[in-house]
Amino acid sequence: MFLTCGGVPDKLGVTFTSEGANFCVYARLAKTVELLFFDHKDAKKPSHIFKLSDVANRTAYYWHISVKGVKAGQLYGFRVDGPYRPSRRNEFYPEKVLLDPYALLVERGKNFCRDAALGKQSNIDKCLKGVVVDIDDYDWGEDFHPRHTFAKTVIYEMHVGGFTRHPSSGVGDDKRGTYAGIIEKIPYLKELGITAVELMPVYQFDPSEHHAGLVNYWGYSPISLFSVHREYSADQSLLGPINEFRDMVKALHAADIEVILDVVYNHTAEGDKQGPTYSFRGFDSSDYYILSQDKKHYMNFSGCGNTLNGTHSVVRRMIIDSLHFWVEKMHIDGFRFDLASILSRDESGHPMLSPPTLWSIDTDPILAPVKLIAEAWDAGGLYQVGSLAGQRWREWNGHFRDDVRRFVKGDHGMITQFVARLIGSPDIYGDRSLEPAKSVNFITCHDGFTLADLVSYNDKHNQENGENNGDGCDHNFSWNHGVEGHTTDPHILKLRNQQMKNMMVINLLSLGTPMLLMGDEIARTQKGNNNGYCQDNIDFWLDWGDLEKNSEQFRFTKALLDQRNMLEFVCFDESKRNSLHDIIAQARISWHGVKLNKPNWGEDSHSIALESQHPDCGGVSFVIFNAYWEALQFELPKARHGKWLRAVDTSLSDGNDIHIEGDKKHWFKDSYLAAPRSVVILTC
Repeated sequence: MFLTCGGVPDKLGVTFTSEGANFCVYARLAKTVELLFFDHKDAKKPSHIFKLSDVANRTAYYWHISVKGVKAGQLYGFRVDGPYRPSRRNEFYPEKVLLDPYALLVERGKNFCRDAALGKQSNIDKCLKGVVVDIDDYDWGEDFHPRHTFAKTVIYEMHVGGFTRHPSSGVGDDKRGTYAGIIEKIPYLKELGITAVELMPVYQFDPSEHHAGLVNYWGYSPISLFSVHREYSADQSLLGPINEFRDMVKALHAADIEVILDVVYNHTAEGDKQGPTYSFRGFDSSDYYILSQDKKHYMNFSGCGNTLNGTHSVVRRMIIDSLHFWVEKMHIDGFRFDLASILSRDESGHPMLSPPTLWSIDTDPILAPVKLIAEAWDAGGLYQVGSLAGQRWREWNGHFRDDVRRFVKGDHGMITQFVARLIGSPDIYGDRSLEPAKSVNFITCHDGFTLADLVSYNDKHNQENGENNGDGCDHNFSWNHGVEGHTTDPHILKLRNQQMKNMMVINLLSLGTPMLLMGDEIARTQKGNNNGYCQDNIDFWLDWGDLEKNSEQFRFTKALLDQRNMLEFVCFDESKRNSLHDIIAQARISWHGVKLNKPNWGEDSHSIALESQHPDCGGVSFVIFNAYWEALQFELPKARHGKWLRAVDTSLSDGNDIHIEGDKKHWFKDSYLAAPRSVVILTC
């Protein structure tokens, strides 16, 4: 038996009290609000309907009710009525069951139907349901945050489902593609040597969202900003997913691995005016979304149909509340913000010089210890790499990706840009002295070719996505090395493997924070598809058989990570707060060509050599980048002890490509012959 009273607007969402729970939602324009309880996930009608009074249950813009007797696991939703003014995108559908924007878990149930959320009709028998959660009912034990500095961080971008869903994963059928599955593979992550996993979206999304009858695999269309994606949980009890997720976080922390979430605060799964009404639109569309000047259309700076109005005070608070929740209650270590530049747009969609949402996140004390990483652009043409508001933000460096690809591929006129990317992109970040290594360096990510496909395909092959190969990026700066896709030609295979090693060396050892794409360490392929957002199938999951098939690539990557501190071209100590220019100066960098002190900066140059000194141990490195298609003989400077040790030569194989503790056959004195398309590291 439930008893109700007025409740309070102290906190949005559901808050447990000594006798039950308080429910509170924001609905500025609402005339009536109803709270609905359901007995189980497949219930087709509510067991209780509580009609809220605009006198007893409303304070300003907030509707609230206290219900005695509520326990964890209670399923609930709302119905809201208000002015129906489609010309101003105020679309209240009193028959629609709405998900609480602050719901901590979402239950879809077997009756859920996306189509039922379209239009005006009732979806009461096919709706999403929120789950009441006692968020503090979990034993974190002695959990700790690893707190690796950016200088010591190596990020591994991972899809939760795709990481262990393949039958070759060795994970039991009941745990494949789940948070629990990741726990079983932590020894692999430790062996590889990464320090942080960056999980592609784990906020609840609708897998059935896709126009071509496929699925939403990546998850970049959130239904809720507070709820873990239920379908990634092996434990499908009502409260199971949130605890399994926390088990995973705790286990990763115990292995000294940080957890970074790829978060989407730029749009939602509700799409444009043809999309479903799940939650936000039914409470107050004109406040939650950026609308056109005439208020008739959703502005689409996300490329996904709508754009969250991140500057609006209510939405800004929801974003901050969401971030606080994941840090305080879920022990998350950092966030990568998808299309972060959208948060610099005002309520009309125009870019601002000092956007309040970005600065609020940047200066928030609860978020002070966590990593903040921005994808500093959006689908509306705003590109802010190097200029995003705020001091603490690190940024995905798209210039690094493109310039390194083009240099390694052999494009003309790339030497100056390539050198800038190696040393932290001073042309982009040189005047940002408070954060010297703002660049998150990557060559591949979920969005685009895998590393293996980058060296195997000239063109994208996205026909299976159902969009006539029109989706995905056309500017990949890729090269198939003579054959498009699969080949058995040993010469081509050797060159492809060598090019993958070249890019792995450059990515892992350049100044900044490196990020690896899941499976690149074992040459995972997507068969030329560079936009696998709708491909939840065996061709897009991590094939663990590649660990044996491409063992050379794994061994090389693992050794690079193991010796990264010794091999870095430029090192820095974050605690010293030195500027990027100071760090470069301390490394005592000098540049060379095939002749000492004579680098070729011309348009036709395809090679460069770098000499630098490690600031801690005093060791010296001489690094040769030969993207030319012929071997080049490089003069060597005088070594400290008379001879140079070859640590890396990507043209070699069978264990000689990386050799930290050398013997006499690895020592060189006056010159070194760098093979075509190779990277060489000599130390002394």
